[in-house]
Amino acid sequence: MALKRFKPTSPGKRHADLPDFSDLTTSVPEKSLLRPMPKKGGRNIQGKITVRWRGGGHKRRYRLVDFARDKDNIPARVVTREYDPNRSAWITLLHYADGEKRYILAPVSLEIGATIMAGNEAEIAVGNALPLQRIPLGAVIHNLELSPGSGGKVARSAGTSAKLIGKEGQRAHIRMPSGEVRIFNVNCRATVGEVSNPDHKNIKSGKAGRTRHLGRKPHVRGVAMNPVDHPHGGGEGRARVGRPQVSPTGKLAKGGRTRRRRKRSSALIVRRAGKGRR
Repeated sequence: MALKRFKPTSPGKRHADLPDFSDLTTSVPEKSLLRPMPKKGGRNIQGKITVRWRGGGHKRRYRLVDFARDKDNIPARVVTREYDPNRSAWITLLHYADGEKRYILAPVSLEIGATIMAGNEAEIAVGNALPLQRIPLGAVIHNLELSPGSGGKVARSAGTSAKLIGKEGQRAHIRMPSGEVRIFNVNCRATVGEVSNPDHKNIKSGKAGRTRHLGRKPHVRGVAMNPVDHPHGGGEGRARVGRPQVSPTGKLAKGGRTRRRRKRSSALIVRRAGKGRR
């Protein structure tokens, strides 16, 4: 995918870098795989706002994406590559030989019309899903399970991938997108290849309106609020904070510990850079 720029006919277009969607083959989703998706506006079941600055935005419908890839040894034909408003990566529609249709995350370089498969008998090819035990060292993977049968959880966003760097008995060593090296069970499944839409990180909305269409409201500074709304609020004019920066609930926001000290995970081998001693 490439990004497109516009003639600077307005301030919003002058600074926008948006996807051109040239890789997509259709704008009509598979109706049988759609589900309603009501908006919550950042509120929990009690109606209280737990995530601020959420609300509005364009209406969406959820696409049922097969993260488990548990339909074994049945070939599937790649039919479309589509936009999904609920995630940063593209999705692709599969037509299985037995007539079933499923969405999966679209890998980079997976061609329309190609045949892919999941299971122990699958080949080492882009789009195929198989256990880590069957994947060779050095392979680039995505949609990796945390435990066997749990469905893909790791490396699912646009342009990300993990790498299989070692095996030792029932343990596989995976370099995560963050740079961490973690241990996984060799029976965990992963999909070969890198997630599509790698240019997602370079998108510039260009104007506040496009961000509102995504359901994100303006983020108001604490110092601009009243004391009843935020610990930084109040004062005459542009008053200084006068205390360490904190969240609306008083938690330290810059450098303070917000998590309890816990025993280091036995699955972690190398921490990601910038997170203390490795």
